[in-house]
Amino acid sequence: MKRRNFIKNTGIAGVALSATPSIFSKPILNELNMINKYPVAVATWNFQNATKMAGAELARGATALDAVEKGVMVEEANLKNTTVGNGGAPDRDGNVTLDACIMSPDGNAGSVVYLKEIEHPVSVARKVMEETPHVMLAGEGALQFAIHQGFKRKNLLTEESEKSWKKWLEHKEYKPIINIENHDTIGMLCLDSKGDIAGACTTSGLSYKINGRVGDSPIIGAGLFLDNEVGGAVGTGMGEAIMKSVGSFLIVELMRQGKSPQEACEEAVMRTVRTAPNYKDFQVAYVALNKKGEIGSYCIHKGFSYAKFYEGESTDNPSKSYLDS
Repeated sequence: MKRRNFIKNTGIAGVALSATPSIFSKPILNELNMINKYPVAVATWNFQNATKMAGAELARGATALDAVEKGVMVEEANLKNTTVGNGGAPDRDGNVTLDACIMSPDGNAGSVVYLKEIEHPVSVARKVMEETPHVMLAGEGALQFAIHQGFKRKNLLTEESEKSWKKWLEHKEYKPIINIENHDTIGMLCLDSKGDIAGACTTSGLSYKINGRVGDSPIIGAGLFLDNEVGGAVGTGMGEAIMKSVGSFLIVELMRQGKSPQEACEEAVMRTVRTAPNYKDFQVAYVALNKKGEIGSYCIHKGFSYAKFYEGESTDNPSKSYLDS
């Protein structure tokens, strides 16, 4: 090799090595000279304990897939969170039924719906993705699969949740309370140090729902969707509205067309506003993350926020909204 070419080539290598990111290091420049901001973890609502867990996983070099699973498991095990996992509010008949899904960077996905007696449905969803040719398992079949995979049965109806349910039975009135009862999901997206994206979504669903109801959270394309070439999105709020618009899939496709995460989230919310005459009666909110680590969020009603963990710092980020009150 000629000396001139050798110096030229080693110089390029030196630049490449100097640009190699350390975990939670400053943003780096990719070959298109665009700023990349990763690894990063984001989640619906102010679930900072969850994003801190995911961020810690990313910091030690874990994959985005491992990070999102570990992250949402924090809230699945949180007895004070009555909208996710163990301690979740039951349906009208007193059953705690859980829904969850997970997506990997290669586009593979797993989901469980109407799952009882298993504290971590997201981990069962991952087993469905990795150990079966299927995407979704439901009800008794999902439970038996979980047991076969080594998961232990557990009573998920806590004393506090049971007490609240029995009090509700006195009137049996179902009236969604914006940003409270609809705050029923943790959806998380992680972008790891390699630039790969993964997502997970898990919930116990709407409080005192009709027995058998399944919302958007475990539905690929509704509560969660990602494409490792583009980015990902997660939704929360009134699941029925999110399912009708296939909101997370819509956001990813809008980003594929060149829209920013913020622009894509705004358009997805406006699809619901334009088609649902009663949109003022419920909340719909989205968070999106593209491959550069850029984040967007938008909702119908003021009050939604998302948690973010980046470069060792955890923050709560209020979302822009269509309505101010």
